[in-house]
Amino acid sequence: MPEEEKYLETIPVGPLGIIALDSFKEQGKKVDEYISGWRSKRTGTYVESMTHFGYQKDSYLIDAKTPRFGSGEAKGVINETVRGMDLYILVDVGNYSMTYSLCGQENRMSPDDHYQDLKRVIAAVGGKARRINVIMPFLYESRQHRRTRRESLDCAVALQELTAMGVENIITFDAHDPRVQNAIPLKGFETVQPGYQFIKGLLREVDDLQIDSKHMMVISPDEGGTSRAIYLANVLGLDMGMFYKRRDYAHIVNGRNPIVAHEFLGSSVEGMDVIIIDDMISSGESVLEVAKELKARKAKRVFAAATFGLFTNGLSKFDEAYEAGYIDKILTTNLTYQTPELLTKPYYINCDMSKYIALIIDTINHDATMSELLDPVKRIHRMVNRYKDNQN
Repeated sequence: MPEEEKYLETIPVGPLGIIALDSFKEQGKKVDEYISGWRSKRTGTYVESMTHFGYQKDSYLIDAKTPRFGSGEAKGVINETVRGMDLYILVDVGNYSMTYSLCGQENRMSPDDHYQDLKRVIAAVGGKARRINVIMPFLYESRQHRRTRRESLDCAVALQELTAMGVENIITFDAHDPRVQNAIPLKGFETVQPGYQFIKGLLREVDDLQIDSKHMMVISPDEGGTSRAIYLANVLGLDMGMFYKRRDYAHIVNGRNPIVAHEFLGSSVEGMDVIIIDDMISSGESVLEVAKELKARKAKRVFAAATFGLFTNGLSKFDEAYEAGYIDKILTTNLTYQTPELLTKPYYINCDMSKYIALIIDTINHDATMSELLDPVKRIHRMVNRYKDNQN
């Protein structure tokens, strides 16, 4: 049975409402189209029931705005009723393409601005919704998740702020450290891995992969991402290797200890296709250095997959690495802002997560289990088997 038809006889928690903030508006439209398309084809006693009037609609998007005054201050405004709704608020705190006027000057929105807009919209709901769920793919302040000296714990504070405002569930993707959910132990918190979408994107774009332990290997670029690489390697039946970063702890450059060298732990990669898997590509220095190290060890092709492609220092270094043959493909998702330039690069593979988010919303709205969505082993195996069958 198709995934979108699995919950035909499950009663929803309440009428569905989706608020896609401007930072996530394009993805929000795709999510809405998927859900309205699935529900228009469903039949069941609850579909016609007056208790759940509005189950089938052309759109579930709620008109919400966050206008700003000339001083740069803002407010949240919801232009239609949300009373009794099961609300899902979508936000991309990393969308740096957006601007607003500040005393006559153009100011670029930061993660802090997006987070404040999220809180303004929640405040505008005014407690009238039946349930509020926040889908924040790039978890706000997720890299400031623990205290190593006298410093702030921004991610934990943000999670507690949201739950104090009435948020019941927070859905994020590939949290930098999932243990941050310990800050809100009595509320729902899910961190979703896009491994299925990475494999799907790679198999769609590369038609001569040999997916076995003799020809392919999964690489973690550091010790922090080992569990991510172990999972993917076990699902695909591959070996795994790991780099660890030897740092200079005597100095701090740009807020962090500089990397002295990347040391490799694992079997030989000679003649193998390798997949580097990580949660984000920020400046790209780490993943490119790992790619060079793998090529120096005579790896055949290097594919880098990261949930969030931030590319904070631009794309020139990636262009150079591609031209030099250090890297063959880069896969990231549309869970955070992608520049038009990035989408045109010959080495870039875009992994669209809109359908996955739609499935998550539809599932939670029906109060159904998310286990198959969170652990897509069967789907990955089916996809890989189809790929191998088409090669034969």
